Amino acid sequence: MNTRLLRIYAITLLVSASLAFGQEHWVATWAASPIATNIPAAPAKPVVAGAPAAAPAKPGPAPLRSFNNQTIRMVVNTSIGGRSVRVELANTFGADRLKVGAAHIALRDHDSAIVPASDRPLTFSGLSSVTIPVGASMISDPVELAVPAIGDLVVSIYIPGDSGPPTQHATGLHTTYVSSDGDFTGSPDFTAARTTNSWYYLSSVQVQAPADTGLIVAFGDSITDGATSTNDANAAWPSVLAKRLHDAGVTSLAVVNQGISGNRVLTDGAGVSVLARFERDVLTQPGIKYLVFMEAINDIGGAARAGASPVTTEEIIAIYQQMIERAHMRGIKVIGATLTPYEGAGYYSETGEGIRSAVNQWIRTTNMLDGIVDFDKVTRDPDHPGQLLPSFNIRDHLHPNDAGYKAMAESIDLSLFGVRAKKP
Repeated sequence: MNTRLLRIYAITLLVSASLAFGQEHWVATWAASPIATNIPAAPAKPVVAGAPAAAPAKPGPAPLRSFNNQTIRMVVNTSIGGRSVRVELANTFGADRLKVGAAHIALRDHDSAIVPASDRPLTFSGLSSVTIPVGASMISDPVELAVPAIGDLVVSIYIPGDSGPPTQHATGLHTTYVSSDGDFTGSPDFTAARTTNSWYYLSSVQVQAPADTGLIVAFGDSITDGATSTNDANAAWPSVLAKRLHDAGVTSLAVVNQGISGNRVLTDGAGVSVLARFERDVLTQPGIKYLVFMEAINDIGGAARAGASPVTTEEIIAIYQQMIERAHMRGIKVIGATLTPYEGAGYYSETGEGIRSAVNQWIRTTNMLDGIVDFDKVTRDPDHPGQLLPSFNIRDHLHPNDAGYKAMAESIDLSLFGVRAKKP
């Protein structure tokens, strides 16, 4: 073969490799928005004159305030699968640099046990032990692993020294296993010194997926987070939506849940306000194509507290418009979801109900959105439109039960995400 042909052959190989590389990209298959440990996971229950008393909180163990020479083993449920995976660890709210002594990912067997053959040690820029600066996050190097869709992965991290207050996602709704002293990241199983229902430091799991694969980000407060749904059941509405897409044979759409229980639109609450976290939790999520947002009930309810600043419909809508505009600048389609009923909740007021109704009317009629999901219509009692259906009310007249979350997910028109109905 002469020199000219060799050059043509080499160029052909380079072009083919470049095209092959371009056929895949990173897409988040799971995510959780980080909050600080010293911020409560749920809003305080204000006392409003005439409102029914809230059910007493069930006693539980004190929240973990730090880790020291311990392994944290966390379970996450994927939305789409892939052949290569990486994770993101966040020290967003740490008081000091975070030393991670080791990290592993594996397929889950049961409880805290992994499938031993699937265990993969993780490195970060080639380092098996890494220090994450305050306010920063780090993405691991990819590892080859057959990640299943709608399947459980286990991420284990070892914290060798005193972590201080950890960055967490409080409403994890999955059992997390915390060891006694030692590094158990690569162990097939270990006996937990204690368990929690929160995730720590883990903010994203990403897979390599075909170029046409996109991401739906569900963005909101506790009703998106899945508060009061059954633990370890993947019953929050974004999880049910992911399973619904999977069961329909849709492999090109991932779903991640960026809800924070107690979060607010106008002010910081549990987690920073929606605009303060919008870039991190929405715009920079790998593969994002669609945003579904539902948030403001904590602003509306919080205003019912004695001495609280008033909240107006116009203020809430102004923030919605900011989110929509910023998402559209990135080519992201935005779907607004109406606010669900809350009459009977601890912070209900007639003034707040008027604001909720006005906000919902704007969502239903504005031309700024690319689509709407009417969660209010799906969950309300036809005989008492300000209230949840009795069969969906788990205990507090605010958060749906598993059946309510399922109804919400099933009400979503999949054509909003470009999914075409199959011909009979």
